Amino acid sequence: MRILLLGSGGREHAIAYKMAQSPLCEKLFIAPGNAGTAACGQNIALDINNFAAVGDFAIDNGIELIVVGPEAPLVGGIVDFFHRDARLRHILILGPDSKGAQLEGSKDFAKQFMRENGIPTARYQTFTADNINEGYAFLETLAAPYVLKADGLAAGKGVLILPTLEEAKRELRNMLVDAKFGKASGKVVIEEYLTGIEMSAFAITDGTSFKMLPEAKDYKRIYDGDKGPNTGGMGSVSPVVFADKRFMDKVTERIVEPTIRGLQMRGIDYRGFIFFGLMATPDADTGEYDPYVIEYNVRMGDPETESVFPRILSDVVELFTAACKGTLDEVELNIDPWTAACVMMVAGGYPDSYEKGNLITGIENVRDSLVFHAGTSRAANGQVFSNGGRVLCVTSLAPTLPEALLTSYQSAGKIQWRNKFQRNDIGQDLLRLLM
Repeated sequence: MRILLLGSGGREHAIAYKMAQSPLCEKLFIAPGNAGTAACGQNIALDINNFAAVGDFAIDNGIELIVVGPEAPLVGGIVDFFHRDARLRHILILGPDSKGAQLEGSKDFAKQFMRENGIPTARYQTFTADNINEGYAFLETLAAPYVLKADGLAAGKGVLILPTLEEAKRELRNMLVDAKFGKASGKVVIEEYLTGIEMSAFAITDGTSFKMLPEAKDYKRIYDGDKGPNTGGMGSVSPVVFADKRFMDKVTERIVEPTIRGLQMRGIDYRGFIFFGLMATPDADTGEYDPYVIEYNVRMGDPETESVFPRILSDVVELFTAACKGTLDEVELNIDPWTAACVMMVAGGYPDSYEKGNLITGIENVRDSLVFHAGTSRAANGQVFSNGGRVLCVTSLAPTLPEALLTSYQSAGKIQWRNKFQRNDIGQDLLRLLM
């Protein structure tokens, strides 16, 4: 098959790495890609939110399968665009249409969907500038900390967790009245804060059947001990030690299956990934973890993909094709039992201001790990330079979590550029649970 992968981050490099291994993959294009994806296929300078340009490229290059990495094209309706165009509708495209993409594109839609389908989630209400006083009153019914979520896409910055009622009221006004996140915060979801351990679960579905991909835990804050501002993710681990069969059965029965049924009931033909951002909350009586949904995403997570995809032993092109064609139940999914641990290396100053264009050295010295590029560029002479906040992700597979972490940190130490930064405690919370 001739395949086009849309995106440019570490998630896309990890997906490209697996697709390139498939005997079904005749030619792989990545738009726009990065210095790492260039080793898996051919990078193409293409605006992935210009659907007409993507369509023209697909026709001109005989593309048979498109895999959409990031959320913006999905929420923007790229699948609808291809399905409406007589020239393009024969091309398989992995991802939901704009109706299904509302699971991520609108926090209010997602919360209503969960409520309608009995999916466990935090208590919430949605507000606009017209009823902001009711929002203040709802905040007063909650205990600290306070969770405010911009309804629309806000580049990963639209969720605020505030320690005091005064700050929560001030930020609610900033979001609704002063348009802190632009149109994305025209509506704001206020929800009850859930306690527990966050983790991510992933399914791929053809609209009827589904396969559960490996679960993962990511680390969002910039500094050790989960301190400092949120980032796009500083590392991830898969599997998650407390997510045993009993827990994952709860996830499947209480969350995944009702989600698939709910989409069908709404007439949404959803073919692609569903990301379930979960809070594992200990039951007050039994102490067992119960899963609650914090959020949906309609694509794979990043940096979770960099620890999930290396554990997939099956042919992912076969998997993706089956999801698009509605034959997912005919495909076997095999998972490596080993643990994957990934450490994200970022530019100093990230997630605020940071430098780009710093020369990266030592990647060629890494032998025992996979190096996924997240924000890099390659010069004509082959040298690799930093080109983003999150720059490289080092992933290692090993029989145990301590071994995987040790190898990843050793490999990360071989790679250098000016003002490189990383967290040094990835996975340590899970190691404590093993003791």
